[in-house]
Amino acid sequence: MAVFVVFQTTFFLTLLSLRTYQSEVLAERLPLTPVSLKVSTNSIHQSLHLQWTVHNLPYHQELKMVFQIQISRTETSNIVWVGNYSTTVKWNQVLHWSWESELPLECATHFVRMKSVMDDASFPEPNFWSNWSSWEEVSVQDSLGRGILFVFPKDKLVEEGSNVTICYVSRNIQNNVSCYLEGKQIHGEQLDPHVTAFNLNSVPFIRNRGTNIYCEASQGNVSKGIEGIVLFVSKVLEEPKDFSCETQDFKTLHCTWDPGTDTALGWSKQPSQSYTLFESFSGAKKLCTHKNWCNWQITQDSQETYNFTLIAENYLRKRSVNILFNLTHRVYLMNPFSVNFENVNATNAIMTWKVHSMRNNFTYLCQIELHDEGKMMQYDVSIKVNGEYFLSELEPATEYMVRVRCADASHFWKWSEWSGQNFTTLEAAPSEAPDVWRSVNSEPGNHTVTLFWKPLSKLHANGKILFYNVVVENLDKPSRSELRSIPAPANSTKLILDRCSYQICVTANNSVGASPASIIVISADPENKEVEEERIAGTDGGFALSWKPQPGDVIGYVVDWCDHPQDVLQWKNVGPNTTSTVISTDAFRPGVRYDFRIYGLSTKRIACLLEKKTGYSQELAPSDNPHVLVDMLTSHSFTLSWKDYSTESQPGFIQGYHVYLKSKARQCHPRFQKAVLSDGSECCKYKIDNPEEKALIVDNLKPESSYEFFVTPFTSAGEGPNATFTKVTTPDEHSSMLIHILLPMVFCVLFIMIVCYLKSQWIKETCYPDIPDPYKSNILSLIKFKENPHLTIMNVSDCIPDAIEVVSKPEGTKIQILGTRKSLTETELTKPNYLYLLPTEKNHSGPGPCICFENFTYNHAASDSGFCGHVPVSPKAPPSMLGLMTSPENVLKALEKNYMNSLGEVPAGETSLNYVSQLASPMSGDKDSLPPNPVESPHCSEYKMQMAAPLHLALPRPTENSSLSSITLLDPGEHYH
Repeated sequence: MAVFVVFQTTFFLTLLSLRTYQSEVLAERLPLTPVSLKVSTNSIHQSLHLQWTVHNLPYHQELKMVFQIQISRTETSNIVWVGNYSTTVKWNQVLHWSWESELPLECATHFVRMKSVMDDASFPEPNFWSNWSSWEEVSVQDSLGRGILFVFPKDKLVEEGSNVTICYVSRNIQNNVSCYLEGKQIHGEQLDPHVTAFNLNSVPFIRNRGTNIYCEASQGNVSKGIEGIVLFVSKVLEEPKDFSCETQDFKTLHCTWDPGTDTALGWSKQPSQSYTLFESFSGAKKLCTHKNWCNWQITQDSQETYNFTLIAENYLRKRSVNILFNLTHRVYLMNPFSVNFENVNATNAIMTWKVHSMRNNFTYLCQIELHDEGKMMQYDVSIKVNGEYFLSELEPATEYMVRVRCADASHFWKWSEWSGQNFTTLEAAPSEAPDVWRSVNSEPGNHTVTLFWKPLSKLHANGKILFYNVVVENLDKPSRSELRSIPAPANSTKLILDRCSYQICVTANNSVGASPASIIVISADPENKEVEEERIAGTDGGFALSWKPQPGDVIGYVVDWCDHPQDVLQWKNVGPNTTSTVISTDAFRPGVRYDFRIYGLSTKRIACLLEKKTGYSQELAPSDNPHVLVDMLTSHSFTLSWKDYSTESQPGFIQGYHVYLKSKARQCHPRFQKAVLSDGSECCKYKIDNPEEKALIVDNLKPESSYEFFVTPFTSAGEGPNATFTKVTTPDEHSSMLIHILLPMVFCVLFIMIVCYLKSQWIKETCYPDIPDPYKSNILSLIKFKENPHLTIMNVSDCIPDAIEVVSKPEGTKIQILGTRKSLTETELTKPNYLYLLPTEKNHSGPGPCICFENFTYNHAASDSGFCGHVPVSPKAPPSMLGLMTSPENVLKALEKNYMNSLGEVPAGETSLNYVSQLASPMSGDKDSLPPNPVESPHCSEYKMQMAAPLHLALPRPTENSSLSSITLLDPGEHYH
């Protein structure tokens, strides 16, 4: 036993020594450093592909090894990635491994090396790493070509939200390169003088045709070239949702799902994701041709449990979802058919239908829905193959829509589709009396009653209303009644009733019968009760009305009003125990006044007016301003008035008026307050709180000053519209006194002028009668005009000049009397001298009585004498003063010969002619010059034409037989009359 123990111990020690020796020998014999390392590139996937071998492995032996790999970029010291790769290595096996770079491989030179370590359980510890292999350099820039600018990667495909690195390579470091992502400049990190990299984090999906990135090289302002790429960004592939499978006939399973967002990209870079259906129990697989459904054929074997996996896949990702179910629990029935209705009347009907048969002894659960204008009733029923249900409590003359659906009653999965049909119940007589109201206008001798009623609702009409029967019964004379039939859809009628009490009954009628009657009574007394009107305020919800309860028994209250702008009478019935209500309707409009009347209904159904209320649902500011008149304008005040302004038609209750006044002084008068208008200008404002006060006296003003004003009303909602100011100017304070004085004077003058105009002929004849025209005198017929031989001159029978009046001029010139050398001084000629040529007849002893008529029209110089008269000459007067006496024939000849020439020779203003009438009295002249014993002359019986001779007229010497009166010829300084 001891020998055996010693032997066993010796054996184990020897074996342990051999294993230790074998390990040392193997470690010395096997250099584990990887050899034959080769690196290739794949620009499409931006990856480095490595392959290598491990020499000196035992023949036909597999060892597990770990390889550590280092990757450097640009230079060997810039290590960008370190990782381990574990695999089982065989003798002379070529190993492969790939690494994907974030930076495009064309943008930098890469270096790769590796080392290994034994990781096999057949080798005892300690294990140690081998030496590093040599660096293997990989560069792609040499194959880029001769371009000056390159951008990478080309046509890269990534998912939305990924991080992407791009770069550009510039051959000329003098170029200035700018890069843009969808037109927006981006900034990167320079790896070396020729290469710059850009890190794009969480790239968004912009369009299915890709995202545009480009770089531009330039020197100064000169472009050297543009290069770009398209980055394809797809939506992230989603896991299918609502994956489900069901059968309608136990022959086919119909599977459906929600695919989510489509990840397809344009230009066939990435097509839509594909879907594959895999059943794990049978191991069958099917590629689905549709994106959201797929059919699976059920085999005839006894498989009832299915486990499906749905796989969604595109170029970048793969997702899957699975379900497990029993076939009998996924039965989706086809919709029912042959839906009919039997025994339909006004309130009942029988509904029947059929279902598709599935298996023997299959029980169906069916659901029925009954729809009627927004209302829905639901019933459940269990059937085998054929279904039937009794519909009761239906509304008459109503169209119903009925539908039915069914499901498996044993294992409910889902309802089938609906199958439906419509039907209409029959009509019945109306079940409710119409709501009736009236409007009464009392006139002398009769009542005009306008009867209104509201249409019955469909619930109570029980069919189409054809007409309304109105029965009018005279309560004072029961034997008299009247029936009127009003065709529908009319809702009113007008009745003319005498001063008796009447009962009016209204019924609605359809094809089956009449409704209960509505009764209203019109009293014989006129409805002229005076009720004070109360103002109320409306709200958004309408008008809240309340009233005092009516003494005595009442059966209810009625509130009526008119809806504007149609002015349709509306009313509301209120119970007898209620004294308030809220009237709300969409017809109420802001700014419209509504008048409410509250009536009480007695037990005799007679309406009595209780209260009146008026108000606005919402008051608005006044719509217009009053037309203002300015009265009683004085130098210190004026009055504004707007009497014709109506407040009833305004969109609110007028609470008063604001009077705005502006002046150059910018000082507010008493009672006015300063205010600022909407345009920022300042003025003065006066507030009138009484809406019935429509006048204002503006006083304490300055004379001859301009003021501007306008008046606007206001309600609880604000003022009226802004208006232009009206200008008024106060007059001078003395102007009123002048007006009081001048006006009476003007009226007096006008009165006198009117009287004078009416009495003008009388005044003319009294004050200035017509003057005889010398050219119409008979004496002119003796003169033959040379220049105008056609002038008609009247013949003169016997015209004897009486005298020539001599008027001396004030100038101090000397004149000579014809036939003498004696001259007269200026003092002697100051006073006019009147010389008379008396007849030479024997019967006349002196000058006769004659009238001296002085024509001021033809003699202006003599007008200063102030009198006209004959001055008799003494018979003893010297011949020089009497002048030359000659016969009348000689005088006439001389006048005829020189008349026309004398008219042109006499200077203007030096000769005046006075015509002396033969009827002139000697007493009409100067009393002082009259002789003491004047010679009486016979009366002149007719008016003789007078004549004046010019100064220079030469007269022949008078003869003894001459009958002409004496004539005196004067020098040019004297006037002839």
